[in-house]
Amino acid sequence: MLKRAIDIVFSFLILIIVSPIILISAIVVLITMGSPIFFTQARAGKDGKLFHIKKFRSMFSLKPDNKHLTDEQRITKFGRFLRSSSIDELPGLFNVLKGEMSLVGPRPLLMDYLPLYSKEQARRHKVLPGITGWAQINGRNAISWEEKFRLDVWYVDNRSILLDIKILFLTVKKVLIKEGITAVEEVIMPRFKGSKSDQDE
Repeated sequence: MLKRAIDIVFSFLILIIVSPIILISAIVVLITMGSPIFFTQARAGKDGKLFHIKKFRSMFSLKPDNKHLTDEQRITKFGRFLRSSSIDELPGLFNVLKGEMSLVGPRPLLMDYLPLYSKEQARRHKVLPGITGWAQINGRNAISWEEKFRLDVWYVDNRSILLDIKILFLTVKKVLIKEGITAVEEVIMPRFKGSKSDQDE
């Protein structure tokens, strides 16, 4: 209950503080990429329950005349800025207010990944997914999927309000120095295709 109260209060306050940034970002996305402003995608929440996360768009939409383009080619200069500054994540605060996410928790991933997790990795879904998390401050997209899931499960087993405060503080630091934003030579993390060594099969 305390964690939920903190999520509501701080998400609301953050939205008020960054509202000018959200407005300006929305206008620039509309001008540079057109409508829609937000990228909406189905993600797995607590207990694997489906919800739709919102982010600012950072790429041109796929169309018949550009479907051959890679993510590297589709991302815009402003979109790259949104990602490196983590401004693209700000709309996710509305998911927090709705109770679909928390400020801190394992990052919500694609529904397609659910059957690919080992039993140990699937424990990351015992808590609400977060805007930021233990894996994000310990490598973010610069670490492997296996290491990321190990860190997620560690958070599930050791979560506390004090740990959440530490993660939020370190997240601000990581964003300011733009550390671990993407995997080496990757615009986004490569898709998870299952663990290389799954002891639960």
